[in-house]
Amino acid sequence: MKHEFRELRIWQEARELNKLVYDLVKDFPKEENYGLSSQMKRASISIASNISEGSSYESNAMFLKYLNVSLGSLCELETQFYLAKDVGYINNSQLKSTIEQTDKIKRMILGFMKKLKSV
Repeated sequence: MKHEFRELRIWQEARELNKLVYDLVKDFPKEENYGLSSQMKRASISIASNISEGSSYESNAMFLKYLNVSLGSLCELETQFYLAKDVGYINNSQLKSTIEQTDKIKRMILGFMKKLKSV
């Protein structure tokens, strides 16, 4: 069964996280343009992109595969938020709010995966 990704709340939330990342990294040092900033942007882009790509398949099994990749990118991004805090690019408050957002999306993806497995 195909899903319309634009109607999926997880895709919408992933896009919000993507905007948050772009807003956050614009204040990183310029030497990070091709380092951590770039890596964080790529990871955040991958989350929503894999949700939309996976939704195009008729098979729930294929969609689950892409949701797993999306979940992996989300965990990668979460680690990068911690690194950004460790090196002083973001503060405790920023880290807390970004981790709350990644945790929310993680729960949503896992819940959706559970739903797809039961169908």
